[in-house]
Amino acid sequence: MASVLRVGLLKSADFRVGFLGLFAFAAAAGQATDTGLKQSTSSIQVAFDAQKPGLSALSIDSLRRGAFAASPIVDPGGPAIEYSVSINQGWVRYALKSDPIHPVWEMRCDGDALLIRSLYRTKAASRDLTLRFNPDVSHTTLLGHVTAGGDITLPAVLHLPGMGSMRIYVKGANTPALHYDARRAPPAFVAVTFPAATAEHKLLEYRLETAAIFPNVPGIEPGDPRFDGFQRDFLDIFQQHAELHVLANHAASDPCAFTLYMYGDMARHTPELVKGLTALDLVRDSLDRYLAGFLAYGMPGYKMFDNPGDDTGPYVFSDVYPSLLIAAYDYADGSGDMPWLRHSYKGLRKWADAMTAPNADGSPLLEYPLSGNSGSWPAKITARPANWWDTIGFGHQDAYSNALGYRALRGMAALAERVEETADATRYRQRAEAIRSAYASTFLDPQAGVLAGWKSTDGQLHDYYFPFVNGIAVRYGLIDGDQARQVMDRILAKMECVGYRNFALGIPGNLIPIRRADSVTLDPRWGGPEKEDGSDGFEIYENGGATACFAYFTVAALYQLGKKEQGDKILLPMIDAFARGGFSGRAANGLTYDWKDWQGGAHGYEGFLVDNYYALLAVFDRAQVMEKMP
Repeated sequence: MASVLRVGLLKSADFRVGFLGLFAFAAAAGQATDTGLKQSTSSIQVAFDAQKPGLSALSIDSLRRGAFAASPIVDPGGPAIEYSVSINQGWVRYALKSDPIHPVWEMRCDGDALLIRSLYRTKAASRDLTLRFNPDVSHTTLLGHVTAGGDITLPAVLHLPGMGSMRIYVKGANTPALHYDARRAPPAFVAVTFPAATAEHKLLEYRLETAAIFPNVPGIEPGDPRFDGFQRDFLDIFQQHAELHVLANHAASDPCAFTLYMYGDMARHTPELVKGLTALDLVRDSLDRYLAGFLAYGMPGYKMFDNPGDDTGPYVFSDVYPSLLIAAYDYADGSGDMPWLRHSYKGLRKWADAMTAPNADGSPLLEYPLSGNSGSWPAKITARPANWWDTIGFGHQDAYSNALGYRALRGMAALAERVEETADATRYRQRAEAIRSAYASTFLDPQAGVLAGWKSTDGQLHDYYFPFVNGIAVRYGLIDGDQARQVMDRILAKMECVGYRNFALGIPGNLIPIRRADSVTLDPRWGGPEKEDGSDGFEIYENGGATACFAYFTVAALYQLGKKEQGDKILLPMIDAFARGGFSGRAANGLTYDWKDWQGGAHGYEGFLVDNYYALLAVFDRAQVMEKMP
């Protein structure tokens, strides 16, 4: 699908310059402008298609800063139909040429809203209207409750990462819903379709109101530009899959059960999205799908929705059940929905029991079936490692997954008490404490003075100075006091030693190269090395690549230890990068910015990966530190 933007005879390059600059003064002053096919207010700039119902361009600035990004709108295609286009009192009117007097679609700006009307004509029934978005410009998503037929009920939220949101309402329909579709295979797109009026509902009026949806955080003054990225991008983590109807990496990517806790943690702080819809509702809807047997990446039997020949192997990742259980706690505790908890508890208990199945060696730690031994990964991948970092040889006793498991068990103990399952509560609490007691003695590398990533069945520690492993252990209280301070001081010292200082790029997952023997893939595209020390693959993807993914744990640990200066040194440049779109989009080499080398070169593949935006949660940890400061 061509991505040419058309208004009249303007070429795309000419149009972009004109569109982004033409209304700058009026938008900054909060005045609406009306030049026919182009209209603008303080928070919306739109160009209506000159030939058929629809838009040629759309850009919103939910913060009203006069910062309008490039439009992600592309031509939706479809069969050619000739329309007569006219303008009357600001309304752009589209009538079929067979009946040019009576429009079938009308559109205009109204304050900080876009109005779209469909009018039923007996002899000139119109077709539905589709807005199609280029995800490489802004990975648009539609957030709402899903109907039995797979559509999204209204009201809903159209979210444009990096720009803001539009709350969508409709008048004139009893059970309004929008069709939602997306694909990541070229030409990638996200599409939202507005049904046309019918003989039953002769006038439908859709209202798309711009909205800045973000939580108020103590210590952040209104208009503080340092936190524009926090406010503009807070909702970016919530991407609803257009076909599978669960929260996923983005609207056309894989759902990952092991990241559901990230959505849950963010949802607890998120204001109501639109009347009748909260972010916690989205988490619950996803949980319900999983409880009903839905499979996602990290679970045996999962087939990628657009590549059914691929799967993740025969084992449940060690971080899957902890993630699902933490998300369940977030929803139940955050919403207070006791009927849901009572109804769902048996399913949650099955997950908890699977997670805590006894180990043959008697260890209380969560254990993955694969050994994690160096050199144990075959040339052809038949099973993935133990957790999210699926190109690194995490196996057996995995420090990250055990930290999640510890938190999940504490949450399950609390939920069990609420439904009066006291024996379960005792059992979960005891297992959590057993994990805590064994954690530091298992994973602390005595030579480096930091926590290793995993301990393999041969008894070896695999330590690559993982900032996120050490951060999560501190954040969740698995280590504390002087030991926690020493661990984080050594991580910071190692960053300085290896020369990593540009935190606008995020944080590397590991600070020294992953050795060839611990690399799951040897493909250089994914950081796979030829050299035994792994240095030739370093800085590429999960082998030390820079990303905001999992940066939260490092920053939150620093704030928890009262190290505000060190935390700000990392977090504030990242927030500024979010505001500039630094973790999304595609580079000229075809790779994407969700992963970068230490010079900022693109090495990602998603183009938009929600895990990056979990880092914004650290703003709340920062606020807690500031509350304690004199």
